[in-house]
Amino acid sequence: MSPRLAPLDPPYDDTVATALQRLMGAAGADREPLALFRTLAHHDALLERFRQVGSTLLSFGRLDPADREAVIHRTTARCGAAYEWGVHAALFAPAVGRDEAWLRATWSGDAGDPAFSERDAVLMAMCDELHDDATLSDATWSALRARYADDELVELVCLAGFYHLISFACRAFAVEPEPWARSPLA
Repeated sequence: MSPRLAPLDPPYDDTVATALQRLMGAAGADREPLALFRTLAHHDALLERFRQVGSTLLSFGRLDPADREAVIHRTTARCGAAYEWGVHAALFAPAVGRDEAWLRATWSGDAGDPAFSERDAVLMAMCDELHDDATLSDATWSALRARYADDELVELVCLAGFYHLISFACRAFAVEPEPWARSPLA
């Protein structure tokens, strides 16, 4: 399927160029900005707000990076957002020690999959419940409450919500996969 809304191509206006450069960071300076970012760039003011929230969650969040990636992977998987799941599987999962079995389980397993630690299983249940019901069961809330501080609880729910937004954009605009990203079926 072709993209429904084509990503912008250079040259970018100054506002968009600055936002894209900041979104990609120093590590992405030698790489074309992600297709998702270039698609959102059709709305420059929204792109900047998206960057602010995204960078807060990815770079300045209070969660352990492995927990953050668990929520991102499961949320994007439950939404069927192969684009975003593949970007995180390629760029972020290896850095936090996530293996192939874990990656496969985030896409197609259930919360009780043996690839998940106890902590992961609670996060998977959280993502599944938020996705299915937009709330948390008392059992899942109690398990989260036992493991996370108040600020982390807020971040967990907001992180899942933000990656629902990203998943909606990826799928609604039919953003094409990055050539270097992982496929959830591979």
